[in-house]
Amino acid sequence: MNERPRPGDLLIVDRAASVQFAGERALRLRVVSVSDRPTYDGWVWLTGYVLDRRGEATARREVFVRLAGLRPAATTPSPRAGRRTAGPPGVDRRADRQAAGPDGARR
Repeated sequence: MNERPRPGDLLIVDRAASVQFAGERALRLRVVSVSDRPTYDGWVWLTGYVLDRRGEATARREVFVRLAGLRPAATTPSPRAGRRTAGPPGVDRRADRQAAGPDGARR
């Protein structure tokens, strides 16, 4: 990637972007902002959120990386996306569970 990332981009930050992210230290970063402060040619300061395997933010980080070493990450669906509940829409099953005893028998 040679163009500047934009807020919202999901990137892989690994050894290609900076030696500090080699091996197990690689991360998936959701970009929040790109700094305009002067840096070495081809390098940039990014602020973003590190995402875990489920796509949830675990930490906010500011990283100094080579643009040429960044690559887009595959997007993962939100953990809540596609979540289905038992029964037809609009039916609240919590009352049924609360009315049942510890053995599952209704009272």
